[in-house]
Amino acid sequence: MVKKIFALLICFIGLTIFISILNCQGLVNTITLPNGEVVRDLNGEWDVWVEFYGPWISFNSYKGICKITQKGSSFIGVRMIDDKYNPKGSQIFRGELDKSGIKNVQYISNRWDPIDAKGIISEGGNIVIISDGEKIKVTLTRK
Repeated sequence: MVKKIFALLICFIGLTIFISILNCQGLVNTITLPNGEVVRDLNGEWDVWVEFYGPWISFNSYKGICKITQKGSSFIGVRMIDDKYNPKGSQIFRGELDKSGIKNVQYISNRWDPIDAKGIISEGGNIVIISDGEKIKVTLTRK
């Protein structure tokens, strides 16, 4: 009887240690805001693929590189190289995050007013898709 209790106690201690290690690791590519909310960490350089469809299909798709800077739940993306329609250093998008992902985002170009879009972040946080659902789709891949 004592051996069974001892074995059970060892298993319980091992399980407790295992769970506490998993809990400390947290989600990859996340940050905790001062209010305690956990959001994706989008900071860093990203490869960009901009493609046009629908009424804008005549524009040519192109590649780029952007750097995302995140302050709290707000983020902006800045072009790191010139693209076909915009200079290096100009904003490509800006948005806001919440615990479920991208709350709102706007695509920005020198050619037209900011375009409201929807954003999706992949499970691992390494791919972001921003699209207005009508004419433009931007796919970001973390470098």
